[in-house]
Amino acid sequence: MLNLERLRTLHAVARHGSVSGAADGLHVTTSAVSQQLAKLERETGQQLLAKNGRGVRLTDAGRLLAEHASRILSQVELAQADLEAQRGRAVGELLMGAFPTAARGLFPAALAGLRVEHPQLRARLEEMEPDEAVPRVVRGDIDVAVVLDWYNKPLPVPDGLAKAPVLDDLADVAVPAGHPLADRDEVVLEDFAEDEWISWPRGEFCHDWLLFTLRGKGVEPRISHMAEEHHTQLALVAAGLGIAVAPRLGRGPVPEGVRVVPVRHTMRRHVFAIWRADADRRPSIRAAVDALRAAGTALGSG
Repeated sequence: MLNLERLRTLHAVARHGSVSGAADGLHVTTSAVSQQLAKLERETGQQLLAKNGRGVRLTDAGRLLAEHASRILSQVELAQADLEAQRGRAVGELLMGAFPTAARGLFPAALAGLRVEHPQLRARLEEMEPDEAVPRVVRGDIDVAVVLDWYNKPLPVPDGLAKAPVLDDLADVAVPAGHPLADRDEVVLEDFAEDEWISWPRGEFCHDWLLFTLRGKGVEPRISHMAEEHHTQLALVAAGLGIAVAPRLGRGPVPEGVRVVPVRHTMRRHVFAIWRADADRRPSIRAAVDALRAAGTALGSG
């Protein structure tokens, strides 16, 4: 009889490509992963891993069993979804991921609402960017993720995932209080052709969007500083070190010395929830999405 947790461990090694990667994904030690795989090899009577330089690779038998493990784990998830659906109640544990401004602007209200409406559901939040969240939902590492795309740059969503809109988030341009355009009722991006920009870190979806959007307006962006958090970006704007895009979700009070100016051709982020389609019948997922949408609606009407 094959042990399900050991199959899950083998599947994680195949997915992450290494024992250390599997350990990180499973939130266990590398020693625990190695022990589980050694037991699985004894159970199957076959070598599943082989040394490959300083790392390991799956043998033919390991790859074959990992493929079966993927299908088995998917069926287990379907079974769990069906059982939860039959009970008709949101219970158990639900792990959710969200990008920072959604974690700050949406999740306090959503999680508080879930605690009141579904006291037997243990919902947990982990902050992460969309480029990390999407593959983690695909792999089943997290149950629900709140991600985003922009009005002119969609975020690719892999097959096998379901999605639901949460809210549309408007974005302004943040400028130092002494900027020539600080008192304008509205601006266009072309107005900032000579300005220095403060952006998200290189390689992030929003950084790529900013470059794409400015170049689409005929502006070659001059990126002077990069920061993950919008609060850090606004602090840099307040110091007169550049201008930045300032989404409204989770913004909070604007620092002294910063002005936010609306853009004539509205810049808008689409914020949405994603989850595995084979878990679609789980009441806990439906409850979480409903809570997130309620939090988004409240923000929109505030």
